[in-house]
Amino acid sequence: MLQISTCGPRVCQSISRRTLLQAGGAGLFGLTLPGLLRAEANSAAVDSPGRAKRVLFLFMFGGPSQLETFDLKPHAPDKIRGPYLPIASRTPGLLISEKLPRLAAMSDKFSIVRTISHEYNDHSGGAHYMQTGHRWPIAPGGGFNATPQDWPSFGSVCDYVDKQAGRPIADVPRYAVLPNSLGYIQTYSSRLVRPGEYAGWLGRGFDPITTVVDKRDAKDNPYFRPCVDDELTYELGGLVSPEAITLDRLSRRRSLLEQFDEQRREADRSSLSAYDQFQQRALALVTSERTRRALDVRQEPAEVRDRYGRNLFGQSVLVARRLLEAGSRFVTVHWDAPDGYSWDSHINSKDVGDHLLPGMDKTVSAVIEDLEQRGMLDETLVVSVGEMGRTPLANANWGRNHWSTLFPALLAGGGIAKGGLVGESDRNAEYAATPPHSPDDVGATIFEALGINPEHRVHDRQNRPVPISEGQPIRALFA
Repeated sequence: MLQISTCGPRVCQSISRRTLLQAGGAGLFGLTLPGLLRAEANSAAVDSPGRAKRVLFLFMFGGPSQLETFDLKPHAPDKIRGPYLPIASRTPGLLISEKLPRLAAMSDKFSIVRTISHEYNDHSGGAHYMQTGHRWPIAPGGGFNATPQDWPSFGSVCDYVDKQAGRPIADVPRYAVLPNSLGYIQTYSSRLVRPGEYAGWLGRGFDPITTVVDKRDAKDNPYFRPCVDDELTYELGGLVSPEAITLDRLSRRRSLLEQFDEQRREADRSSLSAYDQFQQRALALVTSERTRRALDVRQEPAEVRDRYGRNLFGQSVLVARRLLEAGSRFVTVHWDAPDGYSWDSHINSKDVGDHLLPGMDKTVSAVIEDLEQRGMLDETLVVSVGEMGRTPLANANWGRNHWSTLFPALLAGGGIAKGGLVGESDRNAEYAATPPHSPDDVGATIFEALGINPEHRVHDRQNRPVPISEGQPIRALFA
């Protein structure tokens, strides 16, 4: 059975020596070691209230270039510095791309870490690492899709910790992913299920509630164009439209799900129980008035929707803000790659300047500003990051290849310093000149902001105690 245990000097990495001694003596008074184990299993993993009550995780899949965002090198050689000019920001020492003017004008509201680094120079491994804080069990380049052996995502761990702590479940998803599962909208011969956002070995009961917003056709990129309301349905996992819910239709949907019983009997009991738990939660949420209202972006004034951007990313981030405001704990929004490239700018570098950077600038600045105006920013941690950076040396078309050795992250709210700048790179933004920070550290920072001890252990399927994070919080980020 999964449990979270407190930390300290360990015997077998689980129970402290002091606890064992206490258990030996306590048995004389009717409290046995099994009783202490049960008490520990029921203990909360939250050591302090934390500044953040909720997290908005903006994942730029494909890898934005450090040299085109927050680590410009105007004195580097032509083939390295890139086509965009640097502009000053409100943060001393921080040059920002001319394609990010809104973020430059409000850099005193967020912090930048310029030295995120890891060795997974492929998208699936990087996506897993960046969303879980743990290395993928599959070697770099060895696979594309999520597996049951994957590490649980930050959102899944938060969901689990909340359940263990006895926090009540609101009638909105505690952990949600928008607008689709990562890979769902990508154009390949088969639909991909990219790793990173799921609960993995923690169990399907802690998978995110995921919405579905499809593209018009194989060549469509809804991140690059305005989306009309008819396509922004944000159905929950494809179960049923938020607008067309009726008891009769829901009953028919439930019957369809029951048709999978024969295949599901082949699964082991624990997996089946988790699957049932997940389905029950999804069915409950799809009938929730609060959830349906939060997913209805049409409830927002036109000027607010315009400010976020009418493309799929902008409207999805706005829906994410609505979910967080309604009570969700952790919401991830993917900027996916419907064209197979997007932020993975090997050859389509023109899109970086025409769509990607302007879209990120508009939406990320909008949500930070909006959260602040609503009095939510201090209690909402915003993280915007990709799974890698890009090679300093550009190719003939100003495209850049994979470079997980160095890339930036933007963090705001939730106790994060305003106008902070962490880390220095070398002269070509190729390697970190100061000690780099790993995705493990990003995860520890998220947990620290939420008041969750990053050193707490979760028992995996083999009942081995493993830490929810192997990193250290980036202390320089905290105000």
